[in-house]
Amino acid sequence: MQHAIQHGHSNGAESHDHGHHDQESMKVLGFWIFLVTDCLLFGTLFATYVVLKAHTDGGPTGKELFEIPGFVAETFILLTSSFTSGLAVLAMNRKKVGQLIGWLIVTVVLGASFVGLEINEFVNMVHEGATISTSAFLTAFFVLVGTHGLHVSVGLVWMIGLMIQLKMRGITPVTRRKITVISLYWHFLDVVWIFLFTIVYLMGVM
Repeated sequence: MQHAIQHGHSNGAESHDHGHHDQESMKVLGFWIFLVTDCLLFGTLFATYVVLKAHTDGGPTGKELFEIPGFVAETFILLTSSFTSGLAVLAMNRKKVGQLIGWLIVTVVLGASFVGLEINEFVNMVHEGATISTSAFLTAFFVLVGTHGLHVSVGLVWMIGLMIQLKMRGITPVTRRKITVISLYWHFLDVVWIFLFTIVYLMGVM
């Protein structure tokens, strides 16, 4: 009788764990669906930019506005932050909470530096008379680059929230899933930036 009760308990625990695991898997799947819709969003913004790139309407062109050291620094910082977010996942897999939080802090600092440089670039452009309403080219530029910057900012707030959760709860199946998801999101933003770097900045200064 006791054995049967124990067996029932263990079965219940297993099915609960299995149900929880399924829930986490569904949440990861939901995130992939979100990424696909985000790809469509950025794809549309890139297409719009390519169409409107030549419509400077007598205003400044990308060649006149884009400063090579600025966007090269932004690229270096964001690529480095992608690497450190990968190191955070490795630390999580080794169950090292301290290291995990440490690498997330480094990633947040790098991400914040990137956003700071981008804001600085926008401010300088506005001072030079290149605003979102100056030309169709600049409207497309500010919307595309600004949308990416907004995504990075959301990622930073998300990471800070995760660090607080890790401090309180440690590495659990839920925090593991959340770290995996934020890392995917961060790598995705990196890939988008490589397209931005190439299509907007490099082709802009050439």
